[in-house]
Order: sequence, then C-alpha cells, then structure tokens
Amino acid sequence: MFISIVLFIIGLVLLIFCGDWFVDGAAGIARKFHIPELIIGATVVSIGTTLPEVMVSADAAIKGQGATAYGNAIGSIICNTALILAITIAVKPSKVDKKSLKNPVIFFFVAALIYVLNAYIFKRFSLASGIVLLSVFVIYMIYTVITTKKRMAQEVKTTEPVEENQNEEEEEEKEKKEKPVWQNILLLVVGAIGIAFGANLLVDNGVIIAGAMGVPESVIALTMIALGTSLPELVTAITSLVKGHGSLSLGNIIGANFFNLVLVSGISTTLSPFDLPVEKTIGGLNASLVVDLPLMIIVMLIVTIPALIKGKLTRAQGIILLVLYASFLVFQFLI
Repeated sequence: MFISIVLFIIGLVLLIFCGDWFVDGAAGIARKFHIPELIIGATVVSIGTTLPEVMVSADAAIKGQGATAYGNAIGSIICNTALILAITIAVKPSKVDKKSLKNPVIFFFVAALIYVLNAYIFKRFSLASGIVLLSVFVIYMIYTVITTKKRMAQEVKTTEPVEENQNEEEEEEKEKKEKPVWQNILLLVVGAIGIAFGANLLVDNGVIIAGAMGVPESVIALTMIALGTSLPELVTAITSLVKGHGSLSLGNIIGANFFNLVLVSGISTTLSPFDLPVEKTIGGLNASLVVDLPLMIIVMLIVTIPALIKGKLTRAQGIILLVLYASFLVFQFLI
C-alpha cells in the first residue's frame, strides 16, 4: 500500500505541474496568433485548469471504473465550494460583482438540472447525456467568446489615441519577451503526456488504496481524488485571498464547477457510458441520490443566492459550508 500511496502522490504532482505547462504552452501559442488575452483567459486557461479532472474521469471511465469518474466530478464540485471557497470567505468575506456572476450561475444550474434529472430518472450516464452536456459546454464557450469580443470592442471605442499607441508599444514589448513557438509546443506536448500519465497513476492507485482501506471506490473519488484534482483551484483561491480579490476566487470556483459538470462528466460519459454507482445505501436508497447530488446543489445555492441578492459573501456562509463539508467527510468514511 505504501508504494500505491507514493505513486498516487506522484500522479497528483504530475497533474498539477503538467497542467500548468499545458496551459502556458497553449496560451503562448494563442498569443503568437494574436488571439486577445481576454479570450485566451476565458477559453484556454479555463479549460486548462480543469484538465486534471477531465483526464482522471476519462481514464477511469475507459477502464470501466464509473464510480471514480462520477465521484471525481461531483466530489470536486463539493470540495471546491464547501472547502476551498468556504475557507476563503470564512477568513475574508468580500463583495462580488452581481452582474458578472449572473450568467455563469445560470449556465451552472442549467447543466446541474440536466445532470441531476439524468441521474434520478435514468440512473445511467449514457452517450446521449454526454453529448448533451458537451453541447452545453460548446454553447457556453461560443457565448463567452462573443460577449468577450463585444466587451473588447466597447473598450477600444472608449480608448484615447494616445493610450492606443501606448498599448501597441506594450504589445511589442510583450512579443519580444514571449517564448519561441517551439518552446510553447514542447510545453504543450510534455504537459499533455504528463497529465495523461499522472491521471493513470492517480486512478489505478486510488482504486488500490480504496481496496486496502476497505472503503468503496466512490468514497476515494469523492474525497481524496476530488481534493487532489482541485488543487489548482485551491492555489488560485489562496492567491486571490492574499491579494484581496474575493470575487475572482468565486468566479474561478463557479467556472470550475460548471466545467466539472459539462466537460469532465461530458467527456468521460461520451467515451464510456456508465451506470450511476451504487456503493453505499441509506435505508435501501442509493447514497448518491440521497447525499452526494443534493449536497452538490445545496452548497452552490448557499453561495450563489445570497451573492446574487446582496452582492457579497459573508463569514457565516463560509462557516456553514465548512460544517457541511466536515459532515460529508464523516458520512463518507465513518457511516
């Protein structure tokens, strides 16, 4: 088991560092083709930070380990919201921009509705459900690119000629400092290979650890693997907290949660459809339907509704979320 734990940790490290290299390489190549940074951030970087979850769930689904694929997606959403974001707002409550928050929240709950209805009605994640989730992802990306371009066009109109010249000079300086194309391609390729290898180590050894501990595979996926693949979001949240950008942390978490539903679940389900895992029961009912999915919705409602109404995140929200996450861990490991 010791070797499996070491390999599990190596897998996590590979996912985190290689994911960062992949994003840097992709963003560098995009800049070489003069794609605006706002669009790069809204697409390449957003997808890149979700790559650990994508690869782990896809690898698990292909290997017939549907419980890991499912648990990683749902567990990451719960972990992102009830642990990472909760710590951020419990330590330092902050105001949020209600206007910029509205659309990501709507997209998330539309995706969540599709996901939850599929789980409760069909109790299976089929090829069709995967395609529907990926379609929502494509619609969101198109919408994001269009709205970002409009915002950029408005900013250009309000920019004075002197500022435009300064911006052009700044862009030229940035281009001189950019890495050569071959370096960005190398980062992209090495990052992709490392992510794939790390995901394989994480899934294989996570299953071994679960067996050795005598707990269901889904429990390891919902907790340990979910926390591990959410480390990029944790780093972003801590950085945002230190710099006093609480709304940035919230935006990152909601975006990551949305991608977990439509991209992570969409890809894994499309590649290899699987039945809803039934590894724990409560009164004869599937624990996923009684605890995991309801908790995913509840923690997101606790965060988003007050934020949209009052435009701020409070310490009380953070404490409530942390209590819920602690209760979730107790249920998974002790009940």
